[in-house]
Amino acid sequence: MTAQVHVPSLFSRAGTVSALTLVAVGGALVAPGAQPDAHAASSAVAVRAVSVAASKAGAPYHWGAAGPDSFDCSGLAAYAYKKAGTSLPRTTQQQYNGTEHIAASARRKGDLVFFHSGSNAYHVGIYAGDDRIWHAPKTGSTVRLEHIWTKDVWYGRVA
Repeated sequence: MTAQVHVPSLFSRAGTVSALTLVAVGGALVAPGAQPDAHAASSAVAVRAVSVAASKAGAPYHWGAAGPDSFDCSGLAAYAYKKAGTSLPRTTQQQYNGTEHIAASARRKGDLVFFHSGSNAYHVGIYAGDDRIWHAPKTGSTVRLEHIWTKDVWYGRVA
């Protein structure tokens, strides 16, 4: 006998589907009192990192700065993740080397977006959704939300 799970009427008229059907369409079963999985925990940290980066909008760019009042690109990423509860290495290349590399189609809010030349990552931003990143672009600019301007980027997920 297949277990039945009550879900909103999105799946069936009665609102009941088998557990096998739920899993097949990408759903999840969670037992009452179960601990959240690592994916959910890392997603929560990533969303907090986006909020921290957004809170720094307008802070000036300064090479080598890691906050709290000014930032370079990797300093902003490290600062945002530290405030969200996870540490990152300091430089862009170290951050890229320390993340789970993912496809653009798998990116989520809070993933890191790495701009690269050949095999070297030289700039990083925090993915905010809708093809936008929070980043500290360059000398004379400030932390800001901006559209990703090229498809030549790599994506990394912080574990």
